[in-house]
Amino acid sequence: MTTKLTLTLDDKVIEGAKRYARAKGRSVSELVESYFKSLTEPNREASGEFSPTVKSLMGSFKAPANFDYKKILKEEKRRKFE
Repeated sequence: MTTKLTLTLDDKVIEGAKRYARAKGRSVSELVESYFKSLTEPNREASGEFSPTVKSLMGSFKAPANFDYKKILKEEKRRKFE
């Protein structure tokens, strides 16, 4: 069963949502429903449920104790855009 919902949003937000939906081949209603589902459905990761692919990757990478991924990302972005 579906029910109509009326939302009051800024005009620019609505136009941006319409452009985004059109580019993705979806309706604004589908986007809103998907977003609300993501907010209200139980978080699979929090419950410890992972997909088989994620489970197979767990433990495959052992980072050194001083591993700073944020620093590495920052350096790589800097190099990329120099």
